[in-house]
Amino acid sequence: MIQEGRTSVTSSPLQFFPWMSLSPGLGSPFPWLRELKSEERGLCLIHLLVACANHVAAGSLENANFGLEQISHLASPDGDTMQRIAAYFTEALADRMLKAWPGLHKALNSTKISSVSEEILVQKLFFELCPFLKIAYVITNQAIIEAMEGEKMVHIIDLNSCEPAQWINLFQTFSVRPEGPPHLRITGIHEQKEVLEQMALWLTEEAEKLDIPFQFNPIVCKLENLDLESLRVKTGEALAVSSVLQLHSLLATDDEMRRRNNNSPSLSKNLNSNQSHRILQMNQRTLGEWLEKEPVHIYSPSSDLATPSPSSPLSLAPAPKMGSFLTALRALSPKLMVVTEQESNHNGPTLMERVMEALNFYAALFDCLESTVSRAQLERQKVEKMLFGEEIKNIIACEGLERKERHEKLDKWILRLELAGFVKVPLSYHGMLQAGRLLQTNNYDGYNIKEENGCLVMCWQERPLYSMSAWG
Repeated sequence: MIQEGRTSVTSSPLQFFPWMSLSPGLGSPFPWLRELKSEERGLCLIHLLVACANHVAAGSLENANFGLEQISHLASPDGDTMQRIAAYFTEALADRMLKAWPGLHKALNSTKISSVSEEILVQKLFFELCPFLKIAYVITNQAIIEAMEGEKMVHIIDLNSCEPAQWINLFQTFSVRPEGPPHLRITGIHEQKEVLEQMALWLTEEAEKLDIPFQFNPIVCKLENLDLESLRVKTGEALAVSSVLQLHSLLATDDEMRRRNNNSPSLSKNLNSNQSHRILQMNQRTLGEWLEKEPVHIYSPSSDLATPSPSSPLSLAPAPKMGSFLTALRALSPKLMVVTEQESNHNGPTLMERVMEALNFYAALFDCLESTVSRAQLERQKVEKMLFGEEIKNIIACEGLERKERHEKLDKWILRLELAGFVKVPLSYHGMLQAGRLLQTNNYDGYNIKEENGCLVMCWQERPLYSMSAWG
């Protein structure tokens, strides 16, 4: 176990590499690092990352800084899977360290430009390079088509309105409905006005081509600030709600409320041996194999054990904002709500829990791209840096309201939605068949979908990465 302010560990995470040192001042390992083979380098990077994260968690910044220096000689944003992952995890750890000096951190980020057009571009690139969003849209649309059979007025609330391709596909299906298309209204929610303007333009043009009566109602706001009265749900409309990778962001507000109401930590921060073993288990074929080769030692400060950790499989931390939001949606009486979320627990109370979960999850995502896209392709690098890299940084470097990427697993979403009064309904069997054909016809080897208790998980190899559930 790493002790705060010291460099010793119970068992050196680099015992397979006796010529290397984790302690500053004991000789430079850098010439040796460059000679490692790919698998040795990957294993070495895992141990260096975990050791460095342990130092960051313990507040031992000098040792963490030395760890980052070592990792920099192995990591590369254009190398193999593990090199790329290491590059973004070290950036996230460094950002967290810099926040100990707020003035320095703000100065280094003061000229950072956030381009709306680039945000739109990277979302489209992810849609094109990986099949997960395509699958989510296909299954969501088919569920809506079946739920709205015979309805003459359909209103869809899109909680993350940024990809017109989803609804263009729905338009095309509605246009050939035997009883004719319904009068369709889509309420799109997004914090960027430009995104909604583009959505309105594309969807209005498509509706005119297909002769579908259509209205687009844009709402420019963050999801946590949404006033449900602005949705303007009308009597006689059949309502559907689509949430793609959005609901988890509401947990940030609830966490901040708990932090303010509690002067002392109330959440367990200890990882017992069973939890550690569970976190380290991974079926993904690269990182998982390396992680199994050697135990990883995780720093865990002492804490009050009276309250179970929210990372426990079926425990829920109090979430009044999430609860009130879901209850208010339920009060609108939607015929259908389809929820897509990341299938991983990145909302643990300790840094090391989140580091280990994120390593497992993003290793699979990076490996997806490694298997299908060349390393030099610019589009791949943009997705990894601007999407995956920013999510990793948010999970690891941020706390409180700033930490939006609070992904949680399907079992917790089922509990939350049931507590709000929703009833789970089976996802469309025909939609699942369509998704299966999409994977086959586009040669998405290594990807698969699985039905679990009426819900669906999208996997890379055997590793679940995204979940879908339908509610009425």
